[in-house]
Amino acid sequence: MELLERLRELSDAFGVAGHEEEVRELIRGMAAPHVDGCEVDPLGNLICSRGEGPVVMLDAHMDEVGFLVRWIEVDGFLRLSPVGGWDERVPLGHRITIRTRTGRKILGVIGAAPPHILSQEERKKAVPIEDLFVDVGARDREEAEDMGVRIGDPATIHYPFAVIKGGYVTGKAFDDRAGCAVALEALERTAKEELPFKLVVNFAVCEEVGLRGAKAAAFRIGPRVALALEGTIGADIPGVPEAKQPVRLGRGPAITVADRSLIVPRRMVEFLEHVAEEEGVPYQYKLPIYGGTDAGAIHLERGGIIAGVVAVPCRYIHSPVSTLSLDDLEATVRLVVGFLRRVEELL
Repeated sequence: MELLERLRELSDAFGVAGHEEEVRELIRGMAAPHVDGCEVDPLGNLICSRGEGPVVMLDAHMDEVGFLVRWIEVDGFLRLSPVGGWDERVPLGHRITIRTRTGRKILGVIGAAPPHILSQEERKKAVPIEDLFVDVGARDREEAEDMGVRIGDPATIHYPFAVIKGGYVTGKAFDDRAGCAVALEALERTAKEELPFKLVVNFAVCEEVGLRGAKAAAFRIGPRVALALEGTIGADIPGVPEAKQPVRLGRGPAITVADRSLIVPRRMVEFLEHVAEEEGVPYQYKLPIYGGTDAGAIHLERGGIIAGVVAVPCRYIHSPVSTLSLDDLEATVRLVVGFLRRVEELL
């Protein structure tokens, strides 16, 4: 499968944190030909492995930010609770997909009081998520329930994946379907190689709500070395000085030095630098100390695990229009493949 089409399918799949079933089955189908086996743990992590020996772990989280239906109003409108970190400026005015308990997907639109009836002060502020509502075309609560909507149903803002001129693509959930695409591509490109270790790839649940899946998986897997694969904060946009831009698009994968969840061991940073230089892969550093990743949970398990992070730069993450460079995505794959071919040096 071409990398572009792999990312397209992953981005378009439904997978709000805690409700990753659809994207998990998609990933299972993509991974299965290139591993000895896959299993789903009690939390819902998809753990795929091949080979024997000391364990090297790759981790990419399947889940995306989204919402849960919090309440159904008597007039059929739905109220939302956020799942994961949302910028309150984003949701208003978008289409939203709600997945019912039967798996049916219902289209709605996110609305709020029109600006014409707001005060000047109210117009200046982003609308809090608790004040938003979803219109699914129901005339009352009973009709919404007849459609299958229940309190607790997950929902996501969804615009289809698209190619932008110049090798850029846009879609939802690049954090972290970009990392999932990199992990799957690395599995495929090394499938016929005899690696001197057991490779375990964890496609994690619930990263966006506290790194929960990776924590349990790392304890279960017990790796010697782990590498988290992410989509991270590209802020190379007008109005943001370069010194405040965590990463920039078009400069290759980002190597994390430190974030809010982890200070990466110097030997890991230097090893990733070495691999990139050996592979001829351009790279950059993610400026500290923004964000956190599954590596923050992984490195604390089993008495301590050497862990690092490599990320694909993405603009507008946690929105339905995340944007990345296909050149950066390919370069990240090359770095991870090179890491796997040389990681024995860290074991």
